[in-house]
Amino acid sequence: MYKRKRIVIALGGNALGNTLPEQMIAVKSTAQALCDLIEDGHQVVVVHGNGPQVGMINNAMAALSREDPNQPNTPLSVCVAMSQAYIGYDLQNALREELRKRGFVRTPVVTVVTQVRVDPDDPAFENPSKPIGHFMTKEQAEHAEKAYGYIMKEDAGRGYRRVVASPKPVEIVEQDAINSLVDANKIVICCGGGGIPVTLQGDHLKGASAVIDKDFASCLLAEKLGADMLIILTAVEKVAINFGKENEEWLEDLTVEQAKKYIEEGHFAAGSMLPKVQAAVDFASSGPDRTAMITHLNKARNGIMGKTGTRIHL
Repeated sequence: MYKRKRIVIALGGNALGNTLPEQMIAVKSTAQALCDLIEDGHQVVVVHGNGPQVGMINNAMAALSREDPNQPNTPLSVCVAMSQAYIGYDLQNALREELRKRGFVRTPVVTVVTQVRVDPDDPAFENPSKPIGHFMTKEQAEHAEKAYGYIMKEDAGRGYRRVVASPKPVEIVEQDAINSLVDANKIVICCGGGGIPVTLQGDHLKGASAVIDKDFASCLLAEKLGADMLIILTAVEKVAINFGKENEEWLEDLTVEQAKKYIEEGHFAAGSMLPKVQAAVDFASSGPDRTAMITHLNKARNGIMGKTGTRIHL
């Protein structure tokens, strides 16, 4: 029997575009795909990436501090907060507009600016590896290291980029508020960009110079919401092993143990498909009735009906 589900959707970067004008266009088609699920009766909670957007904000704020010596450099955590708000603004308006076209006049959509606590002793802080922002010359990189305390690394002959830590999420600070909104049948956008990374210092939440992988944040959110499904949307319809090789094989249905085996065999690229499969495995492992799926944005509806996508379960 067809069952309506509580679903956490993790939107990939292709759902948002790379610039402000691109985002305005992209969110319309994204909203259509999400509203298909809402129209089918599913309870949808949305998490999005912010890679291009947070880099753009970081660059703009750094330029401001160079132009005005009285303007301090803006912490990365604040840049993440800014990206959450303006992506949420475009996305919630696109969802509201699409819902109204379909006759859902009073369906509230809300963006929650979300903090996600990380462990200050997470090993990721010892080896920052996540590149953000624009490419710099060696001289510009040296200035950024001295002026702002950035950690800069050369990137495959293309120049230098700032790198930051990518720690695992430990707690979603606004989880109770998100639960209440979802329980009240609101459409919630939250944990944007993986959340604003914070560490707990006494009673104070201090922003961290880090970015959290949005797929791992989505997994934690889905677990704490008691979701039935975690759907990670990306640029491909299914996950493959031996990707790009003659013996390439597209996967439809995996147990957790099978997925772990493929991870150990190195089939998934770090920084690309690997964190998606790992997050999917973590969620599917958290309960017998929990399923994770990885598929393309425009295939989400068919994926829920079992027609496509890669499904991971116990």
